[in-house]
Amino acid sequence: MSLGAFLMETGHHIAAWRHPDTHAAGGLDFTHYAQLARIAERAKFDAIFFADSVSVRDTHLPSLSRTARADHFEPLTLLSALSVVTDRIGLIATVSTSFNEPYNVARKFASLDHLSGGRSGWNLVTSSTETEAHNFSLDRHLDHAVRYERAKEFYDVVAGLWDSWEDDAFVRDKASGIYFDADKLHVLGHRGKHFSVRGPLNVARSPQGWPVVVQAGASEAGRELAAQTAEVIFVAHQTLDEAQQFYRDVKGRLARYGRAPEHLKIMPGIFPVIGKTQQEAHDKFDALQELIDPAVGLALLSKMSGGIDLSQYPVDGPVPELPETNGGKSRQRLLLDLARRDNLTIRDLYLRIAGARGHQQVIGTPQSIADQLQQWFEEEGADGFNIMSPWLPGGLSEFVDTVVPELQRRGLFRTEYAGRTLREHLGLPRPVNRHAQKAPERGELAAAAS
Repeated sequence: MSLGAFLMETGHHIAAWRHPDTHAAGGLDFTHYAQLARIAERAKFDAIFFADSVSVRDTHLPSLSRTARADHFEPLTLLSALSVVTDRIGLIATVSTSFNEPYNVARKFASLDHLSGGRSGWNLVTSSTETEAHNFSLDRHLDHAVRYERAKEFYDVVAGLWDSWEDDAFVRDKASGIYFDADKLHVLGHRGKHFSVRGPLNVARSPQGWPVVVQAGASEAGRELAAQTAEVIFVAHQTLDEAQQFYRDVKGRLARYGRAPEHLKIMPGIFPVIGKTQQEAHDKFDALQELIDPAVGLALLSKMSGGIDLSQYPVDGPVPELPETNGGKSRQRLLLDLARRDNLTIRDLYLRIAGARGHQQVIGTPQSIADQLQQWFEEEGADGFNIMSPWLPGGLSEFVDTVVPELQRRGLFRTEYAGRTLREHLGLPRPVNRHAQKAPERGELAAAAS
């Protein structure tokens, strides 16, 4: 199976920064992240992953002032630095298609791929919050359908730019004075509904051909975009049955895009709390839960429910029917289904998601946690998992030191890296440059310029 370390400032639990063993200022401490990356690399994880938002995530000051998620590094800058202090582990970052331009994104990820020797990955998202839109001269966010339409064209432009140069275009022959082979340069010349991008990219084709493309949407539009574009999907599921249905659905869509099922890795998030005994694990989790400020819990639930203000409802009453919003649709549906299935109040629900935020929460011994990962992996609910440590660095260290050896003992996870690139870790093919098999057309750049 594949394993990613989903790193979030001081940990995934909403109150992690208050844990006695966390570094409260870790969100802006490079040494903290370097330590985490090395821990994950020591365990031979496929990748580390950073989510991102281009706004402060909450505008409700009473709750915002009580969380540790208001200040953190821009992820590509951070991963560029981490590429220097790591050797093998993959480096994946979220960059939104809603508030960026394709040329910039293509250039940055290609550069990271060169810097890291072929270890970069782009988590393609559309963004879902109004607060982000307000930072980019918009009064409201683009409609959900438009966001995904734009995202598909954005991806097409980025992928086209990554193929600007064939692999052996740069000959750099001092004797002849030829720096690059002009026949192996290809101008994109894209004109579409949302973007007009001439190209070419001013970065040579990257070691992986293309950085690995990751996607995280689970709505109908998100699934279809993933089937067309994604090589890895990060997703949230509560049950094995839900995971299996998603796995079959998305992999079943690949054939119509000429893709093989093994060329897409589905990696649900897992929030593990580990103890030597079941009781110790529950005690650890209960200690974290006691640190939750009610205002923070309610604000988290409101944000994840599509931005709907739930403070107007009794906190110990049932979760109301929520209107569809322009925010993330799949996560809102997941939370409502969870509340109905387990008969949860608003308070119950925010306590339930305070750590995993809708992902699967696993509390137990290393053996019982490995049992669940093995079941989901072997019964086609997952190709691997994105590990969401409750607090950092302790939660990640515990998983690495106890669960990973158990998975290795069962033959479910590597004991050494077999390759050097993220594609090799994940078992993904290297994309062939779309122009490599075509007859070269000399003067293409000059013709395009004219």
